[in-house]
Amino acid sequence: MWCGGPFVDPQPFKRAEAGSRQTAAGQHDFVANTGKVNGKSAVGGPSVVEGISERITSLWVGLRVMRVKALVLIVVSGLLHAGSAAADNSRIRAAEHSSLYMRVFGQAIPPFGFVQFCQASPEECRPTGGREQRFNATPERLSELDEVNRYVNKLVQPATDYELFGVTERWVLPVEKGDCEDYALLKRKILIERGWPSSALLMTVVRDELGEGHAVLTARTAQGDFILDNKVDEVMLWYMKPYEYIMRQSFLDPKVWVSLNPQAYSPAAIAVVRNRD
Repeated sequence: MWCGGPFVDPQPFKRAEAGSRQTAAGQHDFVANTGKVNGKSAVGGPSVVEGISERITSLWVGLRVMRVKALVLIVVSGLLHAGSAAADNSRIRAAEHSSLYMRVFGQAIPPFGFVQFCQASPEECRPTGGREQRFNATPERLSELDEVNRYVNKLVQPATDYELFGVTERWVLPVEKGDCEDYALLKRKILIERGWPSSALLMTVVRDELGEGHAVLTARTAQGDFILDNKVDEVMLWYMKPYEYIMRQSFLDPKVWVSLNPQAYSPAAIAVVRNRD
C-alpha cells in the first residue's frame, strides 16, 4: 500500500495465475481426450506423431501462462508507477502551498466592478495606515478577524447582483443583502475602522471549489495571509482553502491589483499578449 494511490492486493494476481494454469491444464486434457473414442485412438499413425502433438500443445499452454505473467507484471508496474507519480505530485503541491504568504506574479487588471466602486466611493479606495511591512497581528487582532467575519456573514443575506440591481456585476457596501465581494468590502471597512491598515486588508478574487468566480478578503499579516470568506465562518490561512487564487489588491496602493496566478505570466501567456498587440 502507498500514499496517493489505490491499495493493490497481490493475492488476486497469484490466484488468477493459478486459475490460468488450471484452466490451461483443463484445455490440454480436453485436446488430448478428443483424439480418443471409447478408449481407442481416433488418430492413426505412429505414436511419434502423438508425442510431437502433445509437446506442441504443452508448449502452447506454457506460452499462454507466460503471457498471463507478463500482463500481471505490466499492470502491477503501471500501478506502482502511477502511485509513485501521484505521491510526488502531492508533495510538490504541498511544498508550493506550505508558505504562510501568497506569492505575487506581476500586475493585473482590476475587476470592472471594483473600478466602478472606487469611482462611486473614492474614500474606500484610499490607502490608510501607511504600512508597507506586514501587519504584526496580536492574538487580540487575530480574534477580531474571526469576530468580524462571523458578524458580517450573519448580518448580510446572500443575493446576486442581478437580483439586487439587474446587472451581472456591481460592487457595493451592503446594507441587508449582497454578493460575495460585498461581504468582503464590508469586512474591510469595519476592520479599518477598528484600526487595521488598508495595506493589511486586500480584496481577493479566486476560483472556488466548483471553478466559479468568488471574492474574499485577505488579511495580510506577519503571522500569515488569512482568508475571510462569506461561505464559512472560520478564518483560515490561504493555503487551507480549496481555491485557485487569481488576483488581489496591492498592499502598496488599494487601486492597484496584482496577479496571484503564475500561468498569467508564463511564456505562453506572454506570447499570446504580444501576438494580440
